[in-house]
Amino acid sequence: MKQSITLLTLLTVAMLASAQEKEQQEAPQPKPSNWKTSTTPALKISELLFNNWSKAGNSTFDITSTFFGTYKYTHSRYVWDNIADLAYGFAWQDLDPEGVLFETQRKSNDKIDLTSAITWNAYRGFGASFTGNLKTQFGDGFEYDGVGKEAEETKLKVSGFFAPAYLTTALSFEYKKTDWSVSFSFLTGKTTFVLDDTLIVHGKNYGVIQEKSFDPADPSTYNQINHVYFALGSYIKAQYLKKDILPNLDLYARLEFFYDYNKSDNMNWKSIRNSTYWSTTDGDGGAETSYTGVETTNQAGFDRLKSKSWWQRRAFETDVDFELKVDYRFANHISANLAMNLKYDTDFSGMGRGGHWQLYQMAGLQLFFSWKTPKA
Repeated sequence: MKQSITLLTLLTVAMLASAQEKEQQEAPQPKPSNWKTSTTPALKISELLFNNWSKAGNSTFDITSTFFGTYKYTHSRYVWDNIADLAYGFAWQDLDPEGVLFETQRKSNDKIDLTSAITWNAYRGFGASFTGNLKTQFGDGFEYDGVGKEAEETKLKVSGFFAPAYLTTALSFEYKKTDWSVSFSFLTGKTTFVLDDTLIVHGKNYGVIQEKSFDPADPSTYNQINHVYFALGSYIKAQYLKKDILPNLDLYARLEFFYDYNKSDNMNWKSIRNSTYWSTTDGDGGAETSYTGVETTNQAGFDRLKSKSWWQRRAFETDVDFELKVDYRFANHISANLAMNLKYDTDFSGMGRGGHWQLYQMAGLQLFFSWKTPKA
């Protein structure tokens, strides 16, 4: 009797297991998603404290929040890539030895960089793409002279939200692989926005050229300020984005070149007079005077540039933007990171100063979280 019960129990279990396996096989399997996404918000905190320290130093406390997201949709005929790169941070510093600890506040990071690109596959990685990119910042930026209260009283606003902002749209030929791409465009529009009259009046126009009708010394002409400049030119972009290039090591690199076809005319190579903000050109229609918004008092610098070759002048006029990010994850939610952004833009600080290199560099530890979708 016991043997019969045992046998019946085994047969029942076998039948149930077989039915469950058959049901799993017949159940519809979820289709793999065409989306591959990665979302990584992070918080960086650093601190230095000096108190009666013989070697001296400035106490600093810095907190920065960042957001980096990649959203990729893969189709048999095209690929749609989207990147959101955001950052905002403040540093509290002890610059005045006789002041209150961490009395001085300075912005340490401020970035809005949004990119969307759709690429149509043609042959073995070659294709055509349409790219849109927007770069600007969240808050106001200032230049300071002095420390403590003196710095706050003399600070000068030099930038703000959409002052400037750069919208780049490009129809490109592209060679694209899984982790990197290179694109070339001879038909690129770059629109510069400066939606702050105060900046333009004080010469911070970031390449938005003003007409003769605008006089910075005459407030009655402020209603004629130009806030937008559209440039048509050539654009080259190389990008590399690789997760786990080595165990726990991520790398992101981007290099961009942009050349405005009208830049040589805007810079007035043929006739540059020793003046501030105003410059004169001799075109086909005769002499014209325009407000450039940049200081042109460095005549010696212009004389050196005017003696350069055609290719050297074009290189001087070309905008360059290089960015590098390296993240090493040594714990589930903690990583060491290095970020660098190097720019060259003659519209930033004025043609008369021979253009201007801009550098931002940061290294530290961060607390991060990451959400990813599985590969398609």
